[in-house]
Amino acid sequence: MDDDPKMPASPSGPVSPGIWPALRAYTPARIGLQRAGASLATGPLLDMRLAHAQARDAVLEPLDTERLLADLAPLSLSALAVESAADDRERYLMRPDLGRRLAPDSAAALARQAGDFELAFVIADGLSARAVQAHAAPVLAAVLPQLPHWRIAPLVIVRHGRVAVGDEVAAALGAQSVAILIGERPGLSAPDSMGAYLTWQPGPETTDAERNCISNIRPEGIGYADGAAKLAQLLNAMRTLRLSGVRLKDDAVGPVIRDGGLPRE
Repeated sequence: MDDDPKMPASPSGPVSPGIWPALRAYTPARIGLQRAGASLATGPLLDMRLAHAQARDAVLEPLDTERLLADLAPLSLSALAVESAADDRERYLMRPDLGRRLAPDSAAALARQAGDFELAFVIADGLSARAVQAHAAPVLAAVLPQLPHWRIAPLVIVRHGRVAVGDEVAAALGAQSVAILIGERPGLSAPDSMGAYLTWQPGPETTDAERNCISNIRPEGIGYADGAAKLAQLLNAMRTLRLSGVRLKDDAVGPVIRDGGLPRE
């Protein structure tokens, strides 16, 4: 968007910045960018190129599973790291289907941990390992105390994983539902945005219409406390109503469905 066209040009300089500096304080979006003739000025152009480079780096950056396991150690859940069927980053990016499946050895390892669980939490790098590296542990630390009566499976980290890999994790662990925290596709203003996808009774035929999503979890977007509160609200509603996706409406303005005293099978 150009500078305010109503502002007159100075005889000795560029167009006045007008109202844009004040408006930029309300959004990270690139609005009212300074121009030089028909092109962007050097400063905004370099800033955009830097953001593009950061987004590309976020897609290619590997997940440090050892550091993530260390960050998750203070939580009340045991954790283990597994692999998807994509054995390297290039193959993962070229073959999305492989990122939706577990490697055979990983599926077998999870099957040995199977039990009578209501919920499995999964962390996957997705398209921004940087996002889950930074935000997964704080969000889990905030949400777990809000789910004291849930039977929760061991926490699973999946390298080179996409959203649907959570379905296979839940099936291997015998969990009724899954919540996967995953790095979202980086944008030019957010290379570290994390999403949370919730699914009730996931399986091989599960579609995206059967999932609920909380997007843009990060300090500059939906903060940790708000993201955890929304996650707990949806999970409790999902367990109470025994459904997820388009049939589960986010009734944020209504009474919150609290954990405890909920029907069990």
